[in-house]
Amino acid sequence: MSLDDERNDGLYGGSGETRTRLPEGEGGGQDGYGGGRRSGRSSSRSLVTVVGVVVVLIAAIAFANRGGEGSSSGGGGGDGKKAGADPTAATGEQPVDGKTAGIPSGFAKSEQGVQSAASNYAVALVSADILKPARRTQIVRQIFVPDKVDELEQQFSKTYSKEFLTKVGLDANGNSAPGETYVSRTLPVGTKTTAYADSSATVQVWCTGAFGTAGQKTTNPVSNDWFTMTFKLRWSGGDWKVERYSSKDGPSPVNGDNKVSTADEIAKAVQEYGGFTYAR
Repeated sequence: MSLDDERNDGLYGGSGETRTRLPEGEGGGQDGYGGGRRSGRSSSRSLVTVVGVVVVLIAAIAFANRGGEGSSSGGGGGDGKKAGADPTAATGEQPVDGKTAGIPSGFAKSEQGVQSAASNYAVALVSADILKPARRTQIVRQIFVPDKVDELEQQFSKTYSKEFLTKVGLDANGNSAPGETYVSRTLPVGTKTTAYADSSATVQVWCTGAFGTAGQKTTNPVSNDWFTMTFKLRWSGGDWKVERYSSKDGPSPVNGDNKVSTADEIAKAVQEYGGFTYAR
């Protein structure tokens, strides 16, 4: 997301699910006589079906156990990829152990490691903390390559000016008014590496999130958004750092039919539910 594209006004999008269920009774097995009578052949077929299910179940358990053993070894980027694996599935890279300035740090120098870094940086850069001047300085110095820090601190300060903060209902320190809770939660949905070399990479992070102000009198209610962030990262000082990033809308699913929660419920959820350290 570029600095000019911050999404604290007019948020949109949603999540939806499509459930498919066969009509009741379809394939029920009744014969032409209207009854549920079972012949010797149907009993045999039932037995074969049960045995087949058991065999498949045993094979599935064995495969899962074998996969668990392989992923428990942690390690490098190449070993985590398995032929035929779903590209959106977790690949087994272990999460980082530590944080710096409250942000996960110490990512592996691998394709998995750079995807993990980009995911966690997306969360930090589109968080409520980025609007707090003191916290923003820590975030910028931790996430970006050293030669970009001073320039970006000035750009962020200009973008998140006092006028901007007032527009979204925050004071000069990025705090919401009494009785209100400003919400900016980003959740990575998936990652994709579009370029990778030994010391540089480009990663796209598909995100959703909740943004706005939870309060009885707010003019900027919390809604959700879908967007994709593109990061250009460089290996610097023993970790992945951001050189630049941008954002575009979508992909966005159809809005669901979820019941809208009250402002108090949203504020309570933000206060009670913590975030995650994301690993590919």
